[in-house]
Amino acid sequence: MLRLLFWIALIAAAVWFWRKFKGSASVANTPREQDAAPMVRCAHCGVHLPRDRALSLQQQWYCSQAHLEQGPGSSDR
Repeated sequence: MLRLLFWIALIAAAVWFWRKFKGSASVANTPREQDAAPMVRCAHCGVHLPRDRALSLQQQWYCSQAHLEQGPGSSDR
């Protein structure tokens, strides 16, 4: 019985070490926060979207052509 518990503990420790070292390598490959696209807020509805997908007019950003044509929304948001 003691021998069985020893092997279970040894296998569990090996799996834990393997996941720990494997996980640290994959974290290094993920894109950093600095690489993220800058976000802007729609002046009409307040939704946030990447700046390269937004439309701008007079230093204000809009999420769609319809919101650009409607202009800024109410300021109570």
